[in-house]
Amino acid sequence: MAGSSTKRFVTLDVFTHTRFSGNPLAVVPDARGLTDAQMQTITREFNLSETIFVFPPENPAHDARVRIFYPQGEMSFAGHPTIGCAIYLACVTQNRAGNPSGDFEHHIVLEEPAGVVPVRVWRRDGETQAEFQAPVTPQMCDGHLARDECAAALGLQLEDIAPQGGTVAQGGPRFGYIGLRDSAALDRARPSQPCFDSCQRQLDVDGFYVFAKGPAQDGLECDWQARMFDPMGGIPEDPATGSATAILAARLLWMGAIGDGETRLRLFQGVQMGRASALGLRIEVAQGQLRFVHVSGGAVMVSRGALIVPPHNADR
Repeated sequence: MAGSSTKRFVTLDVFTHTRFSGNPLAVVPDARGLTDAQMQTITREFNLSETIFVFPPENPAHDARVRIFYPQGEMSFAGHPTIGCAIYLACVTQNRAGNPSGDFEHHIVLEEPAGVVPVRVWRRDGETQAEFQAPVTPQMCDGHLARDECAAALGLQLEDIAPQGGTVAQGGPRFGYIGLRDSAALDRARPSQPCFDSCQRQLDVDGFYVFAKGPAQDGLECDWQARMFDPMGGIPEDPATGSATAILAARLLWMGAIGDGETRLRLFQGVQMGRASALGLRIEVAQGQLRFVHVSGGAVMVSRGALIVPPHNADR
């Protein structure tokens, strides 16, 4: 359209090294001048679980200030946009240095509404990986679902639900956590309405993270396999949820699955959607308390282009 302003965008698949798997992400590398309403409209147009908008940092020692939107609003922090954006910015730095395909290591610092997020990005043997430290230490919160409520919300049988039932944990975003007996139960889980939405409203959570001990995937060991449902937020199912993975550390500590010292776990998500995502979780515990939580994963570029900026009065 003649006279219309445009913004560049790129898309990446995150928590994977294989295109057309993992969790898709849209990045707008220069979002200066966009209003909240315009960013929300652009996010809905991409129709992905999240879109991240990049601005100059408030602190010149940092790399960027970012804002993350999902189809129904804005998030204070999210994992797959953090990983994808940091990898994109590190690759831009490599391109400017004239070494676009070589090995590297960069430290990227992103300013997010939840806090400052340091991200280590590296490339080895042609694969680019990143690891962030959660900006908020995860913690268990009040709120509980009985096993029968969990079963009704997920269309499962009572025996499919782990003894702990449903709990709530928070670390920026706030999620409900429901452990299942095994991966077969995880495969069968589906939001069952109206019970699912009723439980989500009752606990006031950003979705339910459902997890079970996972079988190996593509020859890789798997400690836990997960699914995340947030139909109220416009995300029927998320292929990979980095923030919920970080916050899972609080649930694992609470249920006695981890102890003092450093624990490294591999998790898979999105398998049932045909978008397998591999997430690394590194947890440090001292004297029974979480100290640091890190999430890692890869990303690959998929597309780039320009979008026409919506009108300033775009409806949120």
